[in-house]
Amino acid sequence: MAPIAVGDKLPEGVLAFFDEENKLQQVSVHSLAAGKKIILFGVPGAFTPTCSMKHVPGFVEKAEELKGKGIDEIICISVNDSFVMKEWAKTYTNNKHVKFLADGSAKYTYALGLEMDLSDKGLGIRSRRFALVCDDLEVKVANIEEGPNFEVSSAEEILKSVGA
Repeated sequence: MAPIAVGDKLPEGVLAFFDEENKLQQVSVHSLAAGKKIILFGVPGAFTPTCSMKHVPGFVEKAEELKGKGIDEIICISVNDSFVMKEWAKTYTNNKHVKFLADGSAKYTYALGLEMDLSDKGLGIRSRRFALVCDDLEVKVANIEEGPNFEVSSAEEILKSVGA
């Protein structure tokens, strides 16, 4: 399947998270994105170096600025289970706006066409690193990295695209 691109509709799918009462919840992507302007960004793995030290911190730090540019939701997904995503989210103590959602079986990542096989590194199927800006489910910006790169999907790059 071809990767999601500008002009495409964000596919429907279900992701998981633990709520404030520590209960496992499932949420429809369309329920989070319909009628809203959102950023959906994906990372290869929780607790991995680039994801944990660069990609996620950028969105946590720039969240207020992004919200000031009309972004309603900032969502981080990874092919990890809900337990891992919950613990990873706790490490960002200054986070107020980034939602951490689990795509444990990579079903949503496959629906986006953004899967990559990292079996040779012992990681199995993971998500490519990406950042999408969507307005009422329509993809307006699709910054998708090649390989292990971290060049176009940063919060800074997304801020440039929504700042115009």
